[in-house]
Amino acid sequence: MTSELGRLIARRIAHTGPVSIADFMAEALGHPRLGYYRRALSSSAGPLGAEGDFTTAPEISQMFGELLGAWLAERWLAMGRPSTVRLVELGPGRGTLMADALRATRGVAGFHAALDLHLVDTSEPLRAAQRAALAAFTPTCAPTWHERLDDVPAGPLLLVANEFFDALPVRQFHRTAEGWRERMVGLGPDGALRLALAPGPTPFAAVLPNAAAGAEAEFSEAGRALAAEVGARLREHGGWALIVDYGYDSSAPGTSLQAVRGHSGTGILDRPGETDLSAHIDFAALATAAGVPAFGPVAQGDFLRRLGIEARAHALKRQASAEQVRAIDAALARLIAPDQMGTLFRVLALGDDRSAPPAGFSDLPSDTT
Repeated sequence: MTSELGRLIARRIAHTGPVSIADFMAEALGHPRLGYYRRALSSSAGPLGAEGDFTTAPEISQMFGELLGAWLAERWLAMGRPSTVRLVELGPGRGTLMADALRATRGVAGFHAALDLHLVDTSEPLRAAQRAALAAFTPTCAPTWHERLDDVPAGPLLLVANEFFDALPVRQFHRTAEGWRERMVGLGPDGALRLALAPGPTPFAAVLPNAAAGAEAEFSEAGRALAAEVGARLREHGGWALIVDYGYDSSAPGTSLQAVRGHSGTGILDRPGETDLSAHIDFAALATAAGVPAFGPVAQGDFLRRLGIEARAHALKRQASAEQVRAIDAALARLIAPDQMGTLFRVLALGDDRSAPPAGFSDLPSDTT
């Protein structure tokens, strides 16, 4: 059994031929009416939370957004306190992270007055949730919404992207005895969507590694292009970007595209538009594409510890009930424990060359040449 969007994609393929996994993913997630992040959701909760398909760090604990807010405020200070700075969040979900960040930075003199807040999100129901979450901070920090980063006005930038890059389309490739072939989405004899290799060589072979037959590869053109856009803004106008996501530090062979519905794994072609699709991030590729000073990636657990999450948890527990203490401890473990989100999730900072190195990273800037 497929979905309405699955039937539309099948008809498109029947008329025009197989499509790349990247094109399929773009439709499955971003179709104007039926895409996973655009469809008419039954509630503003959408795909997030216990009743959705996944839970993100800001929904686990207020501590996450509070510490990221403190990091952003410190970067504003390091930039020399510009009178106006574009504060941008890519994929802000319910607005939880930004609300926690703004609440935690109310005491930073001049910071909120300098903020020009921009949220990049394509989901109208989630925009409604963000508007409600941020109502307490208007009109000082009233947000403006955009479908794309390039719609955000130029200017000094503070950008945060938590679990955003993983949802950008990826291409997949398989190495045959004759060379690299791209994996495509076509139709089986029964008319159902199925995966198959393109019959001819791929024009992307020049950017793929030299590997033996049977090797797999995956990369995101969209992710690299967005990182390049962020880097160009930072070079021209100054500022910092913080990217938090799951992935690997350096480019590696293999594929990682996965599908989740109702917190359980499923096939990537199963019910398009009703299933979350995501892939692990190649952080080295993002840093290279940005072409600006890069710090990290470091493990999320290490990053949050360096920012003081354990002290923040201790402070919250001082006035908490026994049940609340247990919840705080559980959330802390989920965010920083190596066997939970602490190691799988990585943190990368991209910055200009005009301000001091950021907190949370013990390494020197990586080589982006």
